[in-house]
Amino acid sequence: MNWQTLEVVRQQHVAHIILNRPEVRNAFNEVAIAEITQAFTELGAEAQLRAIVLEARGPAFCAGADLNWMKKMADYSHAENLADAGQLAQMLEVIYRCPKPVVAKVQGDCYAGGMGLVAACDIAIVADSVNFCLSEVRLGLIPATISPYVIKAMGENAARRYFLTAERFSAAEAQRLGFAHAVVAADELDATVAGVLKALVTASPHAVKEAKKLVQDVAGAPVTELLVADTVARIAAIRASDEGREGVRAFLEKRKPDWLNK
Repeated sequence: MNWQTLEVVRQQHVAHIILNRPEVRNAFNEVAIAEITQAFTELGAEAQLRAIVLEARGPAFCAGADLNWMKKMADYSHAENLADAGQLAQMLEVIYRCPKPVVAKVQGDCYAGGMGLVAACDIAIVADSVNFCLSEVRLGLIPATISPYVIKAMGENAARRYFLTAERFSAAEAQRLGFAHAVVAADELDATVAGVLKALVTASPHAVKEAKKLVQDVAGAPVTELLVADTVARIAAIRASDEGREGVRAFLEKRKPDWLNK
């Protein structure tokens, strides 16, 4: 595949999707949105892959929307804006629903829609020099399409402040809010991400997939008889699965499970 806005690199069980428009701070346009959607859709379906890293070339991770794309949008009709926003929403949902765990490796500043990209990932590892900003209200806009993911990641109370003020905030603040899982020095970013990937690829691929779905389905749900019954059904199903049986046997027999040999 000849990507125009991305680079895709495979290393054993891990794929790296790299935003590759450093000259515009990896801001996205309709081409980038389509390619990110396609890359996550295709890689998410590859059986041999166990994790995906979303990262970027250059000094910025993602500055949000491309200025030239925004100029075109200024003349869009309501119907065209609906279609355009729908493509952005689809991209974010494809990342969020990807059956593989997705790690965001954030090496540079991350603004507006770029924060949506990070929030749609499962794990965010951030360099300590990074700044974040939900800048939409400065332009007379709102962070609507990214809001389901960003609010989940940073919480409603923090979203009230940063959605309304468009203040920049630091990587340390992002970690305090829960938006970033780890904040490290820039020269430790690669090693920290590698450590997370090692944990992901040595775990049962089927269990990781089901654990990701479990969090998405249970988070925020009221504890009802239906929810309790659902969790009972899930653990019963995973215990009876091939990898569930193999994992327990391997633990009891003090050996490595078969999926580590694949």
